[in-house]
Amino acid sequence: MLVSRTLVNRCAKQMQHACKRNIAAQALKYKGYAVHKPHEKFELWEYEPGPLAPNDIEIKVTHNGLCHTDLHMRDDDWGLTAYPLIPGHEVVGTVTAVGDDVAGIARGSRVGVGWIRDSCRRCKNCLRGNENLCVKGYTGLIVGPNNFGGFQQVMRAPADFAYVLPDSLSSAAAAPLLCAGVTVYAPLRKHLKAPGMQVAVLGVGGLGHLAVQFAAKMGAAVTAVDIDPTKEQEAKKLGAEHFVEFNAAYEQCKGRFDVIINCVAVRINFQGVLGMLAPDGVAVQCGIPGGGAIIDLNLQDVVFGQKSMAGSIVGGRADMAEMLQFCADKGVEPMVQTMKLSQLNEALELLKAGKPRYRIVMETDI
Repeated sequence: MLVSRTLVNRCAKQMQHACKRNIAAQALKYKGYAVHKPHEKFELWEYEPGPLAPNDIEIKVTHNGLCHTDLHMRDDDWGLTAYPLIPGHEVVGTVTAVGDDVAGIARGSRVGVGWIRDSCRRCKNCLRGNENLCVKGYTGLIVGPNNFGGFQQVMRAPADFAYVLPDSLSSAAAAPLLCAGVTVYAPLRKHLKAPGMQVAVLGVGGLGHLAVQFAAKMGAAVTAVDIDPTKEQEAKKLGAEHFVEFNAAYEQCKGRFDVIINCVAVRINFQGVLGMLAPDGVAVQCGIPGGGAIIDLNLQDVVFGQKSMAGSIVGGRADMAEMLQFCADKGVEPMVQTMKLSQLNEALELLKAGKPRYRIVMETDI
């Protein structure tokens, strides 16, 4: 079979261009804040990202929400960390490049990326939009070798798990919604079956102050519970009808709540929490203590009260898309303080001490 010289030349040029692109990609370096072992301070670190995968997008990062999970991952509290680690899983930025197979997201789009990097896409849960419950196990954005998060200039992630943000949400406000927001939104949407249900939010912090807003906007009667009495006025401004100090809540609130959202990331009296539930109530655990925790419950209380203890792990793509639009429509926004990404170590110390009210958002300044 004869092949024209023109076709041969064309193919040769295409190969040359492809080689040049690959060489350029291999020579490209990204810079971000990384640690190489537990409990280290974050320092600037460079790596070569390689060619852009067909289903990935490249994001120029502008904002990152700071989450307790970043601390847990830094110190390998859950036994999941692969070093070097660049955390950041509440990422907002602008798309600067798209892979060859990407559809639905264009260069210049403002997007957010949360905790889930990818899933099997084929199991029954993934097909329902519940990728957070993927039967084969989803991949965390910052879990596994070379899965780097948003604490860097530019980040890459699968386009299918990036979300074009509503125009009415600022980038600083959107960032904490991508993990903290969806983590409390999903169980509230699942368990709030009628207006007027009694809801308690334990821990008015990064997750809890959003849970108060979501529950109130969904029509629930909200009680905020916290160890710090100075949070009462803020909690009520966010939509809580009542405020109870934590140590008094076990006695004052016995049998009161249809739903309890526990946002506390430390070990507490779970039997006391169960006692605060009304019959047929459910307590949902959202905070995860470092090193894990054992839940001890009185079985008779569970059975005769038809009470439930449940968990919530972020949310799938359906939850995320719905939550972002809910926030845009209902005016739900996190209370944030902004810091520069170069202040990351200082910000993490503030977070560890429980000082932010209520979420720190890092602005990229690399």
